[in-house]
Amino acid sequence: MAEEKGRVCVTGGTGFLGSWIIKRLLEDGYSVNTTVRADPERKRDLSFLTNLPNASERLQFFNADLSNPESFSTAIEGCVGIFHTASPIDFAVSEPEEVVTKRTVDGALGILKACVHSKTVKRVIYTSSGSAVSFTGKDKQVLDESDWSDVDLFRTVKPFGWSYGVSKTLAEKAVLQFGEQHGLDVVTLVLPFIVGRFICPKLPDSIEKALVLVLGTNFEPYSTHHISFIFLCLLIEIDLNNFEI
Repeated sequence: MAEEKGRVCVTGGTGFLGSWIIKRLLEDGYSVNTTVRADPERKRDLSFLTNLPNASERLQFFNADLSNPESFSTAIEGCVGIFHTASPIDFAVSEPEEVVTKRTVDGALGILKACVHSKTVKRVIYTSSGSAVSFTGKDKQVLDESDWSDVDLFRTVKPFGWSYGVSKTLAEKAVLQFGEQHGLDVVTLVLPFIVGRFICPKLPDSIEKALVLVLGTNFEPYSTHHISFIFLCLLIEIDLNNFEI
């Protein structure tokens, strides 16, 4: 199997963003390992990924779960870069916030530990969320690297999706700290709601939110970016650096 640019791992490959990343990586000459959660009750239909151009030659699937971070090691082995997009999304707060946060943070750190152990990973691109920086309690229009959401304020006010906001805030802080401590190049992309065409079979939550606004049943403002803009950011990280430090 020829690998022109090397092998990259994409966690959460069946999601809105993950599936698009896989598509573009295959088009750009990378081989891809992606992770999916095993579901003993039903077999996943992965045809939307296996039917992508070049997938039959350069796409491999691995079972992994954030509840068991060690399960990602095999998928990461031999890879030059990682896109970590997998994250528990529980806007309805059906689980205790502490459980969701622990799974998110421990899962991310476990993946980074596997990257260090692999000896081949040059860069980790971690997809964070606007909720990790925007809930500050301050009236600030422009945010930068010094801004973080107030976790205590999240837990007190409990706005929509607050559990997710707490988990993404603490996870991003943890992965950046881990990268500094272990000499691992970690890049975080703080993403808002993503809209645009999707290739995964399930309607993405962000698209559902956007449709609510379009249909006029809810006028709460959301920060959104089109998937094509997100890929401009991602491609800068891929092509200009080619995972070479």
